[in-house]
Amino acid sequence: MIVVTGGAGFIGSNILAALEERQAGKLVVCDRLRSNNKWCNLAKRELADIVHPEQLFDFLEANRKHVEIIFHMGAISATTETDADKIAANNFSLSLALWKWCAMSNVRFIYASSAATYGDGEHGFDDDWSIDGLAKLRPLNAYGWSKHLFDRRVSRKIAQGSRRPPQFAGLKFFNVYGPNEYHKGSQQSVVSQIYPHAKEGAAYNLFRSHNPKYPDGGQLRDFIWVGDVVNVMMWLMDNPQVSGIFNVGTGKARSFLDLASAVYRSLDKEPNLKFKDTPVEIRDKYQYFTQANMDRLRAAGYDRPFTSLEEGVDTYVRHYLAASDRYR
Repeated sequence: MIVVTGGAGFIGSNILAALEERQAGKLVVCDRLRSNNKWCNLAKRELADIVHPEQLFDFLEANRKHVEIIFHMGAISATTETDADKIAANNFSLSLALWKWCAMSNVRFIYASSAATYGDGEHGFDDDWSIDGLAKLRPLNAYGWSKHLFDRRVSRKIAQGSRRPPQFAGLKFFNVYGPNEYHKGSQQSVVSQIYPHAKEGAAYNLFRSHNPKYPDGGQLRDFIWVGDVVNVMMWLMDNPQVSGIFNVGTGKARSFLDLASAVYRSLDKEPNLKFKDTPVEIRDKYQYFTQANMDRLRAAGYDRPFTSLEEGVDTYVRHYLAASDRYR
């Protein structure tokens, strides 16, 4: 049995699709579906159960002998969320409780960290998860802080020789895009937000740069296709001897102008882009550059190539966003 928390979400539902394709075993989702179309992310999957988060530990205790691995993707992922108590309870305390349960139950544990832990990138983007290495980082928002807090707890527990899951992996996801993100509203990837404008040949407004080092649209991100993210997790599942905290990006930063232009060109249209001021409330916390150092994951043995931005965007647009059925 495989449990995916946040399984109805963006990355979680893509994990489920890959697991089902592999015929990996009974699949259990822990999530809140609520009243939007989030359930559509699960519509094609055969599931053994859907568990509400408040019943998760009762379920785990009842199935202790059957759970093989937990993919913990459940979190409050909106970088604009301001309720720090809510964020800490969901992103730190729940993660810590799951870590302890997996350690006591001998269950493998793969969880979502975030590139938001790096803050403004002042100390680089090296996935050094030593106690001292993590202590240098300064996330810019409560979401990044909560993910960083758990990474630091994991590092401390390993350094102290505390009981641990038989395999653990914390994954610092960079800017992920792909199908099944539609329920996220304004937190969807820029690809998904640009598509309806590009489809009509209308203009799309990117954020203007407020940093003299970067031209308008020249802000850089490590954009990664969700299929590559899932491939990393399937590799970890196949290699239980690999543990640690790893970056998951392409290792190559690209501009928002590149990304936006690729959306238009995938529809055989010329880019039609304009610029608007970055909102004042996020301007001083805006990241102008992210780029994953992928050396540690490569050194651990992961050797698959990452999808180019142009190929990933084209696949997303043609096979999902422009299709009659957008869901994976």
